[in-house]
Amino acid sequence: MTDTAALDDAVAAPPAAAPVAPGDDAVARMAAAAVRDHDLSVADRMVRRPMPTLDIVNQRFLRHLRVGVFQFLRRSAEISIAPVEIATYAEFVGALPQPTNYNVVSLQPLRGNGLVVCEAALISALVDALYGGACRLQTVMEGRDFSPTELRVIQRLVGIVCGEYNKAWKEIYPLELAYQRSETHVQFLNVAAPADKLVVTTLRLAIGDFEGAVRIAMPYAVLDPIRDVLYGAQQAQALAEDRRWVTLLTREIQAAEVTLVAELAQPELTIGQLLAMKPGDFIPFDRSPRVVASVDNTPVFACHYGTHNAHYALRIDECLRGDDPHWLGGNHVR
Repeated sequence: MTDTAALDDAVAAPPAAAPVAPGDDAVARMAAAAVRDHDLSVADRMVRRPMPTLDIVNQRFLRHLRVGVFQFLRRSAEISIAPVEIATYAEFVGALPQPTNYNVVSLQPLRGNGLVVCEAALISALVDALYGGACRLQTVMEGRDFSPTELRVIQRLVGIVCGEYNKAWKEIYPLELAYQRSETHVQFLNVAAPADKLVVTTLRLAIGDFEGAVRIAMPYAVLDPIRDVLYGAQQAQALAEDRRWVTLLTREIQAAEVTLVAELAQPELTIGQLLAMKPGDFIPFDRSPRVVASVDNTPVFACHYGTHNAHYALRIDECLRGDDPHWLGGNHVR
C-alpha cells in the first residue's frame, strides 16, 4: 500500500526539466524550453572590437573614391577617411549639423537599410564647382529645403559613393549599397531604433576653401550575419599581404627611368618657306611663358623655362592630371 501511494505521487509530480504547470498547453511548454540567457554587455563588447576587414575595405574605398570624384568634378579634391566609429542611432543623428541631407540605401543582399549622409556645406561647394566657380561661394541653407539642382548633385554624389564602395567590397563579400530615397527630416528615416548601434565611416572632402563630410552609417544588426567576415583575422591578413605586394610593385615602378620631353616652341612654316631656306637663315618663333613637359605624349608638368646653377632647367609650377581613370596623379610622381 505504501509503494502504491509513492508511485501515484511520482506520476502526479511534474518533471524537474520542464517546470510547466499541468494545465499549460504545448505552445507554453515550447516557449519555456526555448528561453535562454543573453548577456547584453557581451554583445556590446563584440560590436566595439576592431574590424580589420572593414578598415581594409575603407582604404580601398578611399582610393576608388578619389578617381570617382575627380571624374565627377574634373578637378582634384583632398579626401581623407576617419577610423571606423561605433555610436547609437540617437547619438549619431543628434551630432549631425543641420540642415543635412539623409539618403537611405539598401544593403543588399543583407536585410536592412543604411544611410549616406551629406553635409550642406559640401553640397554647396559641389554646386559651385560644377558651375565653374572657385568653390568660394557658400549658400545659406538655414530655413529652406534643398533646391532641385542641389538634389540632382546629391544624387550624383551618392551614386558615386555607392558605386565606389561596392567596388571596395567586391573581392571580399558581395555587399552592395543601392540608393532608395532622400530625406531631410530624421523622423522619416526609420533605419534603426534609437538605442541600436551603427557602424559609421566618415569621409572628409576639401574642395577649394570649403570642407565637408560624407558619412556612411550601417546598423550593426544588419551586418551581424557577416561578422565572421568583419572580424576575420585570416582574411584581413591575406588582404594586407596583397597590399604589401602592391606597395612593393609601386616602388619598383617608381624606380623605372622615363624620358621627360619639354617643347619650347612650335613654329609654323609653309612648304614653300621650308624649301626656300638655305644655311644661315633663321626660323623666328615666340616662346610661350608656359611649357608643358610630357612622358610618352602624356602631359605631366606645367613648367617655366630658365637656368639653374648654370644649367638649362625647368621650374615645375603645377602637376597635371589626365582624364584616364587609371591616372595616379601628381602625388605619385617622385
